[in-house]
Amino acid sequence: MKVLKFGGTSVGSVENMNNVRSIINDGEKKIVVLSAMSGTTNSLVGIASKIASNAVTEALEDVENLYSKYTAVIDELIVSSSINTTVKVYVSERFDFLRACASKPFSQVLENEILAQGELLSTFMFNQFLQQEGINSQLLPALDFMRINEVKEPDFASIKKDLDGVLSNTPEADIYITQGFICLDANNEVSNLQRGGSDYTATIVGAVIHAEEVQIWTDIDGMHNNDPRFVEGTKPISNLSFDEAAELAYFGAKILHPQTVLPVRKDGIPVRLKNTMNPPAHGTLISKNHVQSGIKAIAAKDGITAIKIKSGRMLQAYGFLRKVFEIFESYETSIDMITTSEVAVSLTIDDDKNLGKIIAELETFASIEVDTNQSIVCLVGHSIVDHEETFKMFQILKDVDIRMISYGGSRNNISILIDTENKVGTLQKLNEYLFELVAI
Repeated sequence: MKVLKFGGTSVGSVENMNNVRSIINDGEKKIVVLSAMSGTTNSLVGIASKIASNAVTEALEDVENLYSKYTAVIDELIVSSSINTTVKVYVSERFDFLRACASKPFSQVLENEILAQGELLSTFMFNQFLQQEGINSQLLPALDFMRINEVKEPDFASIKKDLDGVLSNTPEADIYITQGFICLDANNEVSNLQRGGSDYTATIVGAVIHAEEVQIWTDIDGMHNNDPRFVEGTKPISNLSFDEAAELAYFGAKILHPQTVLPVRKDGIPVRLKNTMNPPAHGTLISKNHVQSGIKAIAAKDGITAIKIKSGRMLQAYGFLRKVFEIFESYETSIDMITTSEVAVSLTIDDDKNLGKIIAELETFASIEVDTNQSIVCLVGHSIVDHEETFKMFQILKDVDIRMISYGGSRNNISILIDTENKVGTLQKLNEYLFELVAI
């Protein structure tokens, strides 16, 4: 059995929903993971924000505007009068819940419940649409089996047990539809896997059912060798290893959630990135196989803060780095890059919500310099630290002010830290020169 995930754009219009129906209706059994319709999650985030700030009237106006969009889609998508009525009753119930949220005390749990409505709406509508079209489909509620533990990691044992139970108690179907993104936490409260988490849902499900393949369907022909938003003439990459894909996703390739490949790499379950608008395109196949060495792709991650920690106490002292890392751990702040010298360590973070507190603790034993508005540019490929052409990237960047370099921490990744204002120019220079040398 395969697991297919379709993003918000793929179910963002009636035309696209029909494309998805054509793709999945091929006679093979599968589980289909759906995101919310495009724009819905952003609208729900805005509604939650207004409720949090007691802007109740404005929040309710947004709810009604979103409700109008859904009723219009239903009338275009569902032509069967009885199914149309069924869908409208369900959708009305979901929006009644949103209206009621406006008068409730705001909390993280309430926000999570608000954000969950997008996936609940899209999957119910799409499942009913498939049944209207005579396709044997069934809905698998993700909140009946998707669960994270106390440290917000998937509880695979629980997920497998509960999903097996849900499948055994669900009528046999050709296509099973479920929600991406949403889950329950260790306290049985509604939670989620963060933005882009539907990809993660798909590979978690793929791992627990030992899927033949997981397919991630979006609106682009696979993962490109550079960011097409900033660089012209980028090309899709036909093959990537799990290691290469994980590096690219973590360091800014927006097509893939950073943790997507983790659940499936152990069992070697391939992940294929495909384009809903162009199904015949090969896309990108992510597997355990390495195809070619050298630089395959470039990605960039914005919103980076660089922290330089300098102290004479570091000289020939053991335990200094442990003390530094414990501070970041205590504030649940992960580190992206790190370089060290005899008397200083420089590192980067992408989450600055506790930056002030972290700096205050670091300043008790070191002098601190902070640079904001930084970007990490990451070059990825199999064994690129050993490839004969890799050294030429430094010639290309001779005119770029580089704040940090991470080289050798991974054989598949070289990262540089630059000012964000230099990001686009850097991506373009690297693209123009490197991919004349490296075949994709």
